[in-house]
Amino acid sequence: MASPYEVEHNIKPTSTPRPHRRRPDMSTFDAHLRTLSSPSSVQHNNPHAVPNPVDTAAAFRLIQDQFGTLASDAPTESNRDFLLSLVEALDLDVAHPPREIEGVSQEYLDGLERVDRSTLKEDDTCPICAEKYLDDKYCLVVELPCHGSHKFDLECVGPWLRGKGTCPMCRKELGQKKKKEAVKKEEDEEEEDDMDGLYS
Repeated sequence: MASPYEVEHNIKPTSTPRPHRRRPDMSTFDAHLRTLSSPSSVQHNNPHAVPNPVDTAAAFRLIQDQFGTLASDAPTESNRDFLLSLVEALDLDVAHPPREIEGVSQEYLDGLERVDRSTLKEDDTCPICAEKYLDDKYCLVVELPCHGSHKFDLECVGPWLRGKGTCPMCRKELGQKKKKEAVKKEEDEEEEDDMDGLYS
């Protein structure tokens, strides 16, 4: 049905309206995360200032609220259970927020392997939004490096990865967290080597 503006100006619709898609709206989360991850853009008296716990908890609450909204009208029981498990996994981060958001960077998201549309089956759906990938003419499906079958709409999985840095399905750590652990392990090994040198 045409809007009053379209009727008044004799505007004919050029295409059929796009069907409603179940996707998390993470624009507020993205804006909030930018302020948390770039403290240099915010003026502080203390150059070592870090985000306060209220701010980091708010970021996780935004993700939790969106997944909770999707769970409330989930098309299947398994989709509802999966979304509720994600909501539950975020409870600890909301109640006891970390000092910083340890998720993956935007660059990591941009570098995730894209799934070729021709390899998707007609019934393949995103585990988060439960929409069929091929219903979207311009679907952007990514495969996480943890497991070949862990595929998601990038728009759906992005907020989880930015916040948690783990696969939503198997919870394997990805990206920055993994790199931080490798660097810490290398530093520990170097310290051990130095200690050995002291006693020779």
